[in-house]
Amino acid sequence: MQTKNKRSILNAWASYDMANSVYSLCIATAIFPPFYEGLTSLKDEKGVLINDAVSFFGWVLPNTVLYSYALSFAFLIIAFLAPLLSGIADNSGNKKSFMKFFVYLGAISCAALYFFEPATEKIFPVRVELPIIAFITATIGFSGSLVFYNSFLPEIATPDRFEKISARGFAMGYGGSVFLLVANLMMIQKPEWFGLTNSAEAARISFLTVGLWWAGLSQIAFYHLPAGNKKSTLNPNALSSGFSELRKVFLELKNLPALRIFLLAFFFLSMGLQTVLYVASIFGKKVLDLETSKLIVTVLLIQIVAIPGSYFFAYAANKKGNILTLSAGSLVWIGICVAAYFTYTEYQFYALAGLVGWVMGGVQSLCRATYSRLLPRAHDTAAFYSFLDATEKFGVVLGTFIYGLIESVSGNMRNSILGLIVFFVFATISLFRINIKNKRNNGIEQHSG
Repeated sequence: MQTKNKRSILNAWASYDMANSVYSLCIATAIFPPFYEGLTSLKDEKGVLINDAVSFFGWVLPNTVLYSYALSFAFLIIAFLAPLLSGIADNSGNKKSFMKFFVYLGAISCAALYFFEPATEKIFPVRVELPIIAFITATIGFSGSLVFYNSFLPEIATPDRFEKISARGFAMGYGGSVFLLVANLMMIQKPEWFGLTNSAEAARISFLTVGLWWAGLSQIAFYHLPAGNKKSTLNPNALSSGFSELRKVFLELKNLPALRIFLLAFFFLSMGLQTVLYVASIFGKKVLDLETSKLIVTVLLIQIVAIPGSYFFAYAANKKGNILTLSAGSLVWIGICVAAYFTYTEYQFYALAGLVGWVMGGVQSLCRATYSRLLPRAHDTAAFYSFLDATEKFGVVLGTFIYGLIESVSGNMRNSILGLIVFFVFATISLFRINIKNKRNNGIEQHSG
């Protein structure tokens, strides 16, 4: 029987956060999106877009529209895979092997982006099968590995250690990803220091470093985490158990009105804020024509400001209540979207990024805390958290798809921001409905956040 709370194993488990976080920071948000946009766009001397058509297996459309659709497709696959993988993780004695598969899938996909290089002359539409497929599989590898990674925690730690170990992993992930991002930023800004010819070559090498970092540091977790007792056959019910749990929660929600309305609000919030997180840098590149190095600095700004932002929202929730504070945060998001629509300069973008970071960390952390308070204590909380995760993923699917669709129809990415405003308006309305109900029934607003 595995001994729990063993320091070496707990540290090894937390180290995987440091291994995989470089994907979400370097690939999903900071470096790849502007690099992709830059390689697939042709602009005149004044920065006016001339052509941005790309071809994906013969399907021709604007580059950033395809990027949004790729995100939607990746998260759609993840949304359906996650419950299936959860069932396997709970019933398989060989979860480490499954985790390794997704880690190597993600790491190899990141490294494969190294081969996405600019042609001597841009011929439109630019063919982008390799980077788009690699980006999709990297996203699937990242999310798939987390299912099995998270499932190890109850095996290696007692419940009283969960929060502390999780926080350690978050801190290690933040520190590691920022370290590599800063190193890549230096390489992109000063390629000659590293014997490179230009920033494009430096960006391509940064994709390779992400893959090597991810796969290399994962070996610590692979070495120390328990191997488990491999089962000769997998229980057929394991494949459907995750979906069965989600269906059970869905049916129970009809008797939990406050939780049902909150999940609706969370769905719309996810559509908005997660879409902002994934498209912010590509918006800055395409619409404002900012350099990749400046966009990386912007992402770092968001990451840094998110920490005090989460503490501020926790303080406000203690004073004014969770739902009212979230409602105020959603209103701020509406203001951010309006400001983004009228953003034209570099410094306006920096100011907006600071505000995004402040409210991003606060709203995300407070959503989780509020959901925990609304959960029925006599129910299976693991199933409810799986449902929350599925709600978030489907929110990302629809949010990024609608964002890309609006740009495709209107021909202007600025118009996509108007769609984000609608998401946050619906989220705010839903949150105010909870607030009214709780004032009448002495609900959650009497609790601190």
